[in-house]
Amino acid sequence: MSRRNFVSARQLLGPVLRSVSRSFYVSIRLLPAGLREPVGLAYLLARATDTLADTTEIAVGVRKEALRVLASAIQKNNGSDVVADLKQSFAPLQTNEAERTLIQSLPECLQCLDGTESADREDIRVVLDKITRAQMLDIDRFGGRKEVHALTSAADLYEYTYLIAGCVGEFWTQICFRHIDNFSEFPIGQMLELGRRYGVGLQLINILRDTSADLRAGRCYFPDEQLEAAGLKSSEILGKPKQFMPIYRKWLEEAERGVKAGMEYVGAIRHRRIRAATALPALIGARTIALLHAAGGDVLNQRIKVRRSEVRGLIGSVAVTMGSAKTLERLYRDASKRQD
Repeated sequence: MSRRNFVSARQLLGPVLRSVSRSFYVSIRLLPAGLREPVGLAYLLARATDTLADTTEIAVGVRKEALRVLASAIQKNNGSDVVADLKQSFAPLQTNEAERTLIQSLPECLQCLDGTESADREDIRVVLDKITRAQMLDIDRFGGRKEVHALTSAADLYEYTYLIAGCVGEFWTQICFRHIDNFSEFPIGQMLELGRRYGVGLQLINILRDTSADLRAGRCYFPDEQLEAAGLKSSEILGKPKQFMPIYRKWLEEAERGVKAGMEYVGAIRHRRIRAATALPALIGARTIALLHAAGGDVLNQRIKVRRSEVRGLIGSVAVTMGSAKTLERLYRDASKRQD
């Protein structure tokens, strides 16, 4: 890697990454040095594409084209001029300073991608191709709609959660097996499956947590086929919570199974630092699930979120013990305790 790319990577994986995700920044810092750059860079590129897709101040067609251009630049690394244009057009529209800085850093992100080891670069491109496909699906399904629109089937929801997050579990697995000798007690095929289920579970938590805000924005990730079976339309969910909650609980249980798969994945990892980094999302996810269970029908009136003090406590416990298996098991049991 050139000196210029080294300086860019240090800036991107330091202040820029920390500003857009404090918990993931800690996970990155826990990883061995050889994993920090490819994992952190993949995360930043995914956040950047997500920011373009979600900049609602810009027309749907313009957002789709911008996302297509950036996705192409990631895959071919031939869009430096166009990415500079995106930097100029999208960065000023970001009210969040961290996301504005991230968009401004896109040229440096692509420079670092070009300087990354070829196998890692290919893995990053594979996972970003799937993530941007999911973001395109989101724009096509929900962009510009004034009325609430739902996914058609459970298959659509599984497809979306795989493309946006399940593939991330696969990416994490591939890159760890390549970089770390004797990485896991399980074979790679089993870890790929657990990693996929883990990622899907985490994305379902995001959907469940954001149900109220999504519905008010015209987005319903809960399948029409299930709503119709319950005698509901997507536009009626907020007004008929009792009819809707059995569907909600079904997907909450599915998310819980995904997080349990994640903890099985964590338990198979031999490397303590990677085990610690991999466990953090599961611990925060388990605590979120417990809060969602406790909220019941009130999840449609509020956005459930784990308190920052609790997140800091989990991060501190994991970091101090450096992924002690017994500590992680105890933290998971405690985080999963329901208060309903």
